[in-house]
Amino acid sequence: MGVSGCGKSSAGEALSARLGIPYFDGDDLHRADAVAKMRQGIPLTDADRWPWLDRVAGVLHDKAPVIVGCSALKRGYRDRIRAGAGGPVIFVHLAGSKELIASRMGARTGHYMPTSLLDSQFAALEPPAPDEAITVDIGLDLPDLVRSVLEQLPDDRGVT
Repeated sequence: MGVSGCGKSSAGEALSARLGIPYFDGDDLHRADAVAKMRQGIPLTDADRWPWLDRVAGVLHDKAPVIVGCSALKRGYRDRIRAGAGGPVIFVHLAGSKELIASRMGARTGHYMPTSLLDSQFAALEPPAPDEAITVDIGLDLPDLVRSVLEQLPDDRGVT
C-alpha cells in the first residue's frame, strides 16, 4: 500500500516471486469511469473508491493467499479491505518522500495516473500505525526492500 508511484507493482511482483503466491495489481480493479477521472487529473472521492476497495477485498477473500497492490490511503479503506477479505490481511506500507515518488512517477510510462495527482494522494494518506502495517523505506533498492518486508512478516507465515 502507499501513494501512487511508491513502487507497489515492483514490490508486489518481487514479493510474489519470492513467496510463490500470486500478485494482482489493484489498478486493474478500478472501474473505467474512475480511470477516466484519474487520466483527466481529477482525484477520486471516497464514493469512487468504495466499489474498488470491495473488489480488492474480494480478490483477497477469493484467492488467498495473494498479494494485491492497493493504495489503501486511509485507515477506513484498510478497515474495509480487512472486513471484506474475511481473513487476516498484512499491509505493507511503502513510504517515501514526495520528491522521490514524483521523480519515479515522472520517469514511468504507460500509466494513467498523472504526477499532478500526487499532492492529493499525500493529502489523503493516513500513514498506518505500527500495529496496522509493516512500513518500509522505498529508498532501499528492491532486493533490500523485499528482504526488509520478509524479515518483518509474522513468524507464523513460514517465510525464510
